[in-house]
Amino acid sequence: MPLRPALPALLAAALALALPATAPAAGKVTTPTYDVTVTRTAYGIPHVRAADYASLGYGYAKALAEDTVCTVAEAYVTANGERSRYFGPNEKYAIRGNGSTATNLASDLFYQRIRDRRTVERLLAQPAPLGPKPELREAMHGYVDGWNAWLRDVGGSDGVPDPTCRGKEWVKPITEMDAYRRFYQLSLLASGGVAIDGIAGAKPLTGGTEADAAARARALPPGELDRRLGGLGSNAYAIGRDASRDGHGLLYGNPHFPWQGPERFYQAHLTVPGKVDAMGGSLLGVPIVLIGTTHGMAWSHTVSTARRFAPYQLTLVPGQPTSYLVDGQVRRMTSDRVTVKVRERSGRIGSRTRTLYSSEYGPIFTSILGLPLFPWTPVTAYALYDANADNLGRLMNHFWDMNHAQSTGEVEGILKRYQGIPWVNTIAADTAGNALYADIGSMPNVDEAKYRACGVLLGQATDLLQRLPVLDGSRAGCAPGRAADAVAPGLLGVGDQPLLKRTDHVSNMNDSYWLTNPKQPLEGFSRIIGDERTARSLRTRIGIKQIEERLAGTDGLPGKGFDLQNLMEVGMGNRVYSAELWRDGLVAGCSSAACGVLRGWNMRNDLDAKGAMLWQRFIVRLNAGPTGLALGLLGPFTKGFDARDPVNTPSGLAPLPNAQSALQQAADDLRGAGLPLDATLRQGQSVTRRGQRIPIHGGPGNSGIFNVITPTWSAKRGYTEVVHGSSFVQAVHLKPGCPDVRTILTFGESTNPESPRTSDQTELYSRKGWVKPPFCPGELDADRDAQRQRILDLRPTAPVVVTVREARGSARPRIRVERTDGARAAVGYRVRDGRGRLRARGLRRGADVVIAPRVRRGTWSAVVSVRGRTVRLTARQR
Repeated sequence: MPLRPALPALLAAALALALPATAPAAGKVTTPTYDVTVTRTAYGIPHVRAADYASLGYGYAKALAEDTVCTVAEAYVTANGERSRYFGPNEKYAIRGNGSTATNLASDLFYQRIRDRRTVERLLAQPAPLGPKPELREAMHGYVDGWNAWLRDVGGSDGVPDPTCRGKEWVKPITEMDAYRRFYQLSLLASGGVAIDGIAGAKPLTGGTEADAAARARALPPGELDRRLGGLGSNAYAIGRDASRDGHGLLYGNPHFPWQGPERFYQAHLTVPGKVDAMGGSLLGVPIVLIGTTHGMAWSHTVSTARRFAPYQLTLVPGQPTSYLVDGQVRRMTSDRVTVKVRERSGRIGSRTRTLYSSEYGPIFTSILGLPLFPWTPVTAYALYDANADNLGRLMNHFWDMNHAQSTGEVEGILKRYQGIPWVNTIAADTAGNALYADIGSMPNVDEAKYRACGVLLGQATDLLQRLPVLDGSRAGCAPGRAADAVAPGLLGVGDQPLLKRTDHVSNMNDSYWLTNPKQPLEGFSRIIGDERTARSLRTRIGIKQIEERLAGTDGLPGKGFDLQNLMEVGMGNRVYSAELWRDGLVAGCSSAACGVLRGWNMRNDLDAKGAMLWQRFIVRLNAGPTGLALGLLGPFTKGFDARDPVNTPSGLAPLPNAQSALQQAADDLRGAGLPLDATLRQGQSVTRRGQRIPIHGGPGNSGIFNVITPTWSAKRGYTEVVHGSSFVQAVHLKPGCPDVRTILTFGESTNPESPRTSDQTELYSRKGWVKPPFCPGELDADRDAQRQRILDLRPTAPVVVTVREARGSARPRIRVERTDGARAAVGYRVRDGRGRLRARGLRRGADVVIAPRVRRGTWSAVVSVRGRTVRLTARQR
C-alpha cells in the first residue's frame, strides 16, 4: 500500500526514457553572449551581420582566422616580443609595411620594452577620446573570443588547416592585450617602427663625430630615405559632383601594399542593424574597416609624405654619456634593462638582456632604415621623437567613427576630433558630390618656424637630400611642446595641417599635399609635412592627367566626366607615362631591333602589349646608371620643371650617352631570362599560386604607371613574384540609397597556400575583372551563391554553441548544438515554418548534436534546449 502513490511517477519516468520528447524541456530563454551571421559570397568575402558590437568582433575574428590564421598568429608573436623564442634571435624578418628589416632579437627588445613599461595598458586606461570608446572595447572583447573560439573549434594548433603553421606552438589563444598590441604595432609602423634595429642596438660611445655623420648623409642619393621605406604607396581619386556624370560622388582607391605578410589587406562587410554598415579592407588583425564605403560616403588612404618622427640631437655632459643638457640644465637618460627569451641553437630556451636608453624626446637610436647616421659619441647622441608614441585610442576611435560616417563633413570632424591618422592621407567622397582631401593626423609639432630655427649641422644634410630635419635637443624651445589646437601634446595643430574640400576632384599619388588639385595648390605648410612647388613624380602626373583628360573627353573613352565604368577603365588603363614622355625621343633615328619593338608598342603595361617587358627593363637599367631617375623626379629631361605648369613639366628625353646602353642591357636581360625581345607581360611577369602560373599586368610606379605592381626579377625566368602593388582596389559610385561598389583584392582573402581563396581573385585581376560584392540587404538576400552561417555562443553563461547553416532548394539546413566542455547532454528541439506549423521535433543526446530538419522555402524558426537553457532562432530556406 505505501508503494502505490509512487507508481505513477515511476511510470512517467519510464515513458520519458522510452519515448522521444515532443517538445524541448522547459527552460528559460537564454540570450546568447554572441549572436552573429557570417555570410560568404563570391570569392569568400565575409559579410558579418551581428546583433551587437561584441558579436560583430566575434564573427569577424572567426572569418579572419579561417583565412589568415598563420599570418596573424605570427603578427601576435612579433607584437609580443616573442620572435626569438620561437624563431631564433639571429634571424631577420621583413617588415613589409615600411620596407625595413629587423633581427628577431632587436624586434623583441623593442616590443618587450613596450610591454615592460605597460605602454599599451597606460594608453587603454585613458577615457575616450584619448582611449578607446566603450563600444569599440566591446568589439575588441568579442574579437578575442571569436579568434579563440575558432582555434578551439579546429582542435587547436594541430587542427589548423594551413600547413604553414599547423602544429606550431606559437599558434595559441590570444588575450585582449595581444589584440591591442597589434593595433599599437601598426600605429608605429612609419615612426618608431622604422628604427627598430637602431633603437635596440644603441649603446654609449659607438664612435664617430657629427661631421662624419653629416658626410655620410651628404653621400646618400636624394630620396634614399623614401626609397628605403620600400616604395609603398597608393593612389586615390575622390570625384565630386562637378566631375561626375550624375552629380553624385565617386571614389577610386588603390593602395600599393604588400602581397605577403601581416600588412596585407583583408576584405569584409561589417553590419550591426541600425548602428553600422561598412564594407572594405583592413590590415590583418584589425576588426574595423580601414578603407571602404558606408551608405553615404566612401574613403581611401594614401601613404603620406609627412614625417611622423623627428630626430633630436642631444648635447652630452662631458664624461657622462647618459646625461645631456637642456638650456644648460643636466638631464639624465632613462635606462630600461630588457630581457627576452630566445631559442638557442641547441633548442634550449635561454634569455638575452640589453639596456635600452631614452630621453624626454624619446628613445636613443643610432640608425634608421639601416642608415647609420646618428652615432652616439662622447659629445652627442640622438633621440627619436615619435608622434605616434601615445596614439592608440585616438587611432582606433578615428576608424571606428569612419565606419559610421555618411558624409565628407563627418569625415572632417573625425579627423579634427582625434588626429588619430598615423601615417596616411585621407581622400573621401559622398553622395552629395563632395570631395575631400586631408593630411590631418599625428605628426610632430614642428611648424615651419621651428623647422628652420632648430636645425643642427647633420640636419642640414638630411633635410636637403631626404627632407628629414635633425633638431636641437639642447634648447627647450625646440621641443615639440603643445599646439593650442592640437588634440594631444606634441602634435602639430590641426590648423597647420592640409585640408582641401572641392566639388570637382581631389587626388593623391603619394607626393605631398601641394598638387591635390592643380586649380588650388596647397601652400604655406611646414616642410615636415611635405614639399611645395617642386617636381611631382611621374605617377602623380599621370594620375592628374588621367583626370584632366577624362573631364575634357580627350582620353579615347566616350563622353566627358566620370561614371563608375570609365573610372574603373581609367584606373586599370596601365598607361606608362615615362614612355609617353621619352619613347619617341629614344627611338628617333635608331635602327636597332629593340627600337623597332618599342616603336610598335602601344605604351601600356597590359598583358599582351608587345614591348612592355623591354621598356620595363630599360627603365630599371636607366635608373641604375649615373643619370638615374631618382623615383621619376630628376630624370634626363630636356625641359625642366616649371611650377606654373607642374603637371606637364619636366618633359622630353635629353640626349644621354647611356640611354642606348641601358636599352641594350634591357634586351640582354630578356634574352638571359629566355624571353623574346618583344616579350609581353603575359610571357614575362607572373606569380605562381597553387601550382598555377598567373600573368600580372601593371608595373613599377617610378615608370609612371598608375596601376602599380612592384615585381621581383629573376635573371633566368623574368618577373616571378609581386612584392607589393595594387592590393584592395575599390571603385564606388555613391548613388542615393545603395552605393554601387566594385572591388578586387588582388591576392585573395586567404594566406593559406592550399586554399582556393589565395588565387581566385589573382586570376580575376589578371583578366582585369572586378567583384560586385553585395552591400545592401536586398543584394545580399538575392545572392544565390551566398553561404550563411549563424552562430549563437552562450559562453560564459553556459558551455553551449548553436550553429545554423542555411540551405537552398531541397537541401536541408544544419543545426549544430555543441557542448564546449565535452559533456553529453539531452538536446530538445522544435522547428516550425513561417506560418507556425510544426516541421520537426525531437530529443537527442550527445556533446555534439547535428539536426537536419526538412523545411520549406521561406523563413523558419527553431527552439533548442540544453540542460535548462533554451535558445530561439530564425533562419531562411532559399
